[in-house]
Amino acid sequence: MTKTTAAARLLAPMLIAGAFATVMFDLWGQAISPMLGYARLSPDGLARSLLGTFGLPNAREHGQFVHLLPVGLIAYPLGWMLIFRPLWERFVGKGGWFVPSAIYGFGLWVFAIGGITAIAGLPFFLDFTGIAWVALVGHTLYGIALVWCLRRIGSR
Repeated sequence: MTKTTAAARLLAPMLIAGAFATVMFDLWGQAISPMLGYARLSPDGLARSLLGTFGLPNAREHGQFVHLLPVGLIAYPLGWMLIFRPLWERFVGKGGWFVPSAIYGFGLWVFAIGGITAIAGLPFFLDFTGIAWVALVGHTLYGIALVWCLRRIGSR
């Protein structure tokens, strides 16, 4: 297999599953959660805060771009495919996908709402307000949707 073929076999599933999981995250956080009376997520706002911390352009479209492309379609899927899943299989074993995908989503929440917020100068875990809990569900849903989609399209 050539390097180009190997990259394409990784890239296509990563982008498809990342897009699907991001849509599920945003559907939950920006539509369903507010309809149920809970907080509305604004992931582009967190991205904007982070960009501003580093003195980078941080208009709304910049935050949306960061949330969608480098994070939702690239970084989070790669984190599953190249880091978390191989470590899980090595230390816990193969078999089952739901539990590790939910744990991965929880880890994304800790990373984003616990870590990135602190770097961006926002309150740690957003002071555990309603948005933090909606984000927990959203990130966990993202992890589950990502892995479900990867399995459906035949890429682990």
